[in-house]
Amino acid sequence: MKVWIDGRIVDGEDARIPVTDHGFLYGDGVFEGMRVYRRKLFRLDDHLARLEAAARALDLRIPGGLPGVRQVVLATARAFDRDEAYLRLVISRGSGALGVDPTTCPSPRLVCLADEIRLYPEDKLLAGISLVTSSWRRPSPDVLDPRVKSLNYLNNALAKLEARQRGADEALLLNAAGHIAEASVANLFVVRDGVLLTPPATDGALEGITRRSILELAGRDGLPAFERTLGRFDLFAAEEAFLTGSGARIVPVGSLDGRPIGTGSRPVMERLAKAFERLTEEAGTPIDAVDEGASATIGG
Repeated sequence: MKVWIDGRIVDGEDARIPVTDHGFLYGDGVFEGMRVYRRKLFRLDDHLARLEAAARALDLRIPGGLPGVRQVVLATARAFDRDEAYLRLVISRGSGALGVDPTTCPSPRLVCLADEIRLYPEDKLLAGISLVTSSWRRPSPDVLDPRVKSLNYLNNALAKLEARQRGADEALLLNAAGHIAEASVANLFVVRDGVLLTPPATDGALEGITRRSILELAGRDGLPAFERTLGRFDLFAAEEAFLTGSGARIVPVGSLDGRPIGTGSRPVMERLAKAFERLTEEAGTPIDAVDEGASATIGG
């Protein structure tokens, strides 16, 4: 692992933040998870635009602005020096006094990590992962808006823990109305009668970059695709189901609550996965291209 922190890049074991950081103490901050495919960072500018919107929603200043952060991300990816990688970009409120008051934090802190990630074993990626319906519900947008990728992931973590304790790979999160929001760390798609469907953000789904890419690719392919409120029934009635995310990529769903989904044939997902592979080449920023005069050191 390589980590950009306090103006320099260090090995993971040498990265330190103060215990007074409000991201650590109170989950006060935002993050982005990004992928490097074949030494190209997928949809970097889209990730940074989403980060900026989330930071604005929390009234959180981005240290150095987006141009500086862009260079930090690329420099960290270069330092890790792998063809395939996962990056986690974090902006916390920074160090401050004990107590939840954000105004005691004068300087936000920026950290970027680059490492490998594998959320599911290879056999699961072939056979399809198992989902269970979590007893934890996704908070409504007026409690915690899912469009903000905040450092508060307790809801997601508890759902994932419950799934693992029940012998499943992943959790299906419903909202307070009983509609599907997403999985604990990924968006959900189902195919019903040849139509691709995914829950809207208003039902508790993150507006995922990979999710948006899949919807765009479906449009290019002439495949009907819509955001639509879904329930567990839609999964049981689906011909196919799969998850998407920067960490997860594209993952088939084999079962929900012990019941199989579809017949095991996944022509729509496989077609979209091939198109997505091509898109990662088209929509990737080369990590080895260094702008003249660019520096990975930015001010707080």
